[in-house]
Amino acid sequence: MATITTLRPPASRTPQPAHGGSTQLLSGDALRLDGVTRAFGALRAIDGVSLAVTAGQKYAILGSNGAGKTTLFNAITGDFPPTAGRIHFFGEDITDLPPQDRIRKGLRRTYQSSLLFRDLSVRDNLFLAVRGVASGRFSFRRPGAGHASTRATEDLLERARLSHIADEKVANLAHGQQRQLEIGMALAGAPRLILFDEPAAGLSPAERRELVALLTSLPAHMSFVLIEHDLDIALRVVDRVTVMHNGRVLRTGSPAEIEGDAQVQAIYMGSKH
Repeated sequence: MATITTLRPPASRTPQPAHGGSTQLLSGDALRLDGVTRAFGALRAIDGVSLAVTAGQKYAILGSNGAGKTTLFNAITGDFPPTAGRIHFFGEDITDLPPQDRIRKGLRRTYQSSLLFRDLSVRDNLFLAVRGVASGRFSFRRPGAGHASTRATEDLLERARLSHIADEKVANLAHGQQRQLEIGMALAGAPRLILFDEPAAGLSPAERRELVALLTSLPAHMSFVLIEHDLDIALRVVDRVTVMHNGRVLRTGSPAEIEGDAQVQAIYMGSKH
């Protein structure tokens, strides 16, 4: 089992009220949600969620099935924009921006279900991810070995720890290797914040250890927000945690505070914790 990382205290901040206009964030905020709600008819899948992720912070959102975690991600990425509340990304109000514009601003996401080109190689998948966020991405000419996109692809192979299977077809990869590839693709184009949607789902113990090593190796300046059911992983790779219940924020604190919270234990962790 990986060693628990040193916990960094959250940056102090003064709460600001939600409103409809554009605001300047407090220094250091990468992502801020103010009263974010997403309703589907009479059902409020998320209801008045407020949280802030500082630049470089590693953040987890925990909760049982139906707590609203994936809906919250969909609101942040613009797949299902909020019906109330505001979302700010590095000081800019992105609440009404389409998903592609959020991507161009440095927001990335992985999904619970793999979205990979199974008949292409690992290298080709990463190359397409690089080209998808690069200028000249609609060119039909494949760059040569010295091109920036080619160099970036090789760099992603190293960072995703997949160089040894670079030419393997994705369809032949183990599930854990496909998850690594998804993370590598999310790293294309120097993202400023990545949303990881249950990256440990279905992984073996060995694959979980590899995932922990990969997540803890990400650059210190890069923020990420992680949805995860595997608490053993989540509490080891982040320094701030929000627990959701029935679409609302139940608790927010450090991993140690969340693990020691009696209500969180009772609802999500069970008596063995």
